[in-house]
Amino acid sequence: MKYLGSKHKLSPFLLFAISSTQQGELKEKVFCDLFAGTGSVGNLFKDKVKQVISNDKEFYAYVLNRNLIQNSQEIPNADEIIATLNALKDKEGFIYKHYSLSANRGYFSDENAKKIDAIREELATMKSSIDEDTYFFLLASLIESCDKVANTASMYGAFLKNLKASAKERFVLQKASFKKSEGLHVAFNEDANELIKKIKGDILYLDPPYNKREYGLYYHLLNTIALYDEFEPRGITGLRDYERSSFCKKPSVAASFENLIKEAQFNSIYVSYSDEGLMSLDVIKNIMQKYGEYSLLKKEHRRFVSHLGDSKRTITEYLHILKK
Repeated sequence: MKYLGSKHKLSPFLLFAISSTQQGELKEKVFCDLFAGTGSVGNLFKDKVKQVISNDKEFYAYVLNRNLIQNSQEIPNADEIIATLNALKDKEGFIYKHYSLSANRGYFSDENAKKIDAIREELATMKSSIDEDTYFFLLASLIESCDKVANTASMYGAFLKNLKASAKERFVLQKASFKKSEGLHVAFNEDANELIKKIKGDILYLDPPYNKREYGLYYHLLNTIALYDEFEPRGITGLRDYERSSFCKKPSVAASFENLIKEAQFNSIYVSYSDEGLMSLDVIKNIMQKYGEYSLLKKEHRRFVSHLGDSKRTITEYLHILKK
């Protein structure tokens, strides 16, 4: 998935920076990705550490990480189940009624919206008769497959006026992937500032929101597909209610950030933050150096471009490091 703030392209930099600043074997470490998003960083370390703890308060992101990170063993009969779901008869359900061309919210073609509804309703029926690993594997597969045919510029804050080429393609449920692993990895769906009080480990990676863009707004439709609950969509884009993050508000971001650093029961803390963030370099440095030995690395890379009006094509990613 193309994703706001994704660290996929920075994986080599993060792996080198974190690995080279650790003492002892990574295989003995507990690694936590507290703002996991689509899970690319946790997945990077999944086969390199003893345990990955993944967390994101957005439910769609939890679903993705519940599969990508927590699932570690083969899903029985996965191919057969996927084939059965793909063969379901279309249904005019919640997505078709509110997020299709016919609903005047063209996130999906009518045909694809009806196929999504058919599969999502069947997953709701199946939930009580299958294990959690299988359920979240299938739900993650649905979310990732929906993203491939979504009629958006990459985020879900708005839909395109006309169907783009990929949105015209027929929806096909495809298997979500995950690495097999012997580690007992775990995914959470909690507020970071609450979860930090309950967990401990060796390496804490923090990639909080940088600016005022709320993930609950920009990916609201993925939450709707994941939750598949009843509500009245609002406005042209069909928004649902969402919880605002303290990391997206200038008055509260520094206090929330310091709370994480203070409460963290981890030996090493790594913080990814861009030069376009609400907190300045000095603010982050001044907070972190209160709690141990501070250092800084940086990497310039191509920025996430959500529309053609964006003129700045590169961004400097800073990796703040604290040894508590």
